[in-house]
Amino acid sequence: MHGYDKHAFEPFAVTVDLAVLTLRAGALHVLLVERGQEPHAGRWALPGGFLLPDESAETAARRELAEETGLADVTGLHLEQLRTYSEPGRDPRMRVVSVAFAALLPHPPEPHAGTDAAEARWVPHARAQGLAFDHDRILADARERVGAKLEYTCLATAFCPAEFTLGELQQVYETVWGTALDRPNFRRKVLATPGFVEPVPGAARLTGGRGKPAALYRAGPAGSLHPPLLRTPREGRPA
Repeated sequence: MHGYDKHAFEPFAVTVDLAVLTLRAGALHVLLVERGQEPHAGRWALPGGFLLPDESAETAARRELAEETGLADVTGLHLEQLRTYSEPGRDPRMRVVSVAFAALLPHPPEPHAGTDAAEARWVPHARAQGLAFDHDRILADARERVGAKLEYTCLATAFCPAEFTLGELQQVYETVWGTALDRPNFRRKVLATPGFVEPVPGAARLTGGRGKPAALYRAGPAGSLHPPLLRTPREGRPA
């Protein structure tokens, strides 16, 4: 373009960061890496890294997830862009703008550290504090985004295996929202919502109780919930 001088602008880098969430042992967990290099060597952080010149942000996010944690072929991964973090000074090396992603992964494998990560592990969300850079804020935003989307989309099924019971689906809501739900009322709302779930014909799973085996369901074709499955004011927001 005539008159444009690219050297008139201070260069900056673009990175991607991933808040990868899952359910393990009935609790919300997040995937963290221990940084092996400065800045913040030895501190825990969300996986991520620099965007390469020939990559889209989503391509970079999937590459960094594989390189830093070993999770390359992840069945059922739900990945969506969260927001952009661009505060000056968020990285001591230079001006860095990060495109952050929220990711959901049902029944994930154990991670293995790679590239510049010293260690990678699933950490209970309640213990994921004091992270490097501004990753505490990114993780909090991802948790709130997921909690809000459970109200009006079918995102909860992304936490579940391919076939699941309504009890397992309810556990997703209770864990992310941080509150107990009335089982009959939850079941009634789910089954009354068109396209939310579909029964798996003839399939059932023993749940360890004395009652009959629980029927199995799979995600239905709907993308949004009509009506929404709202948190009540008493339940509030997740702790």
